[in-house]
Amino acid sequence: MEEREGRELLVKSGLRLVEAGLTSGTWGNLSLRLSEEKMLVTPSGKEYVKIRPEDLTLVDIYTEEWSGPKPSSEFKLHTAVYRERREIGAVIHNHSPNASVVAAARREVPPVLDDLAQLIGPTVRVADYALPSTKAIVKKTMKALKGRNGALMANHGAICLGRDMEEAFTCCEVLDKGCKAFVEAEFLGGAKFINRFEAALMHQIYLKKYSKLRTS
Repeated sequence: MEEREGRELLVKSGLRLVEAGLTSGTWGNLSLRLSEEKMLVTPSGKEYVKIRPEDLTLVDIYTEEWSGPKPSSEFKLHTAVYRERREIGAVIHNHSPNASVVAAARREVPPVLDDLAQLIGPTVRVADYALPSTKAIVKKTMKALKGRNGALMANHGAICLGRDMEEAFTCCEVLDKGCKAFVEAEFLGGAKFINRFEAALMHQIYLKKYSKLRTS
């Protein structure tokens, strides 16, 4: 993706995240892979409604050197994703209401909805708690993301991945909806979930089928 196009898309995506109620103020961060070596990430401490294309930070995925405004404090989590998951093109870390509730309870989310299993994986793991902006939070979150397109971060929020920004955004929506369904189903006598094997199968079918559609 051309840098100018990427900057415009990232700004629009931040606004969209706020409008959808999936984050607020300056909380969370978004990034977009431009190439094998470069990514754009939202800046530190600036409200999404005030971010302009020139406010985004250009970061080297491998050296973590950056140019432009100071990047979000969690930018190293984004670089780690892009290094380890070559298929990923966009990362969103957010603090959506329902995902935050389940993250505070530190409950792994079972496959309570088929779209949750398809997009994110057979379960949504919770990364063990670590202080923000540390090597520990990167390590623990990457562990929770293994084989998944999303994870909860204990007492913190959520992270969602996508092969493009649209897929990452959809994962955020589905994760928050899945967390809401899980919490409310527990109050209705206990959540009943899809067989783990079938959930894993649905995720693999989604990945392989969607990949073919994207390249056709």
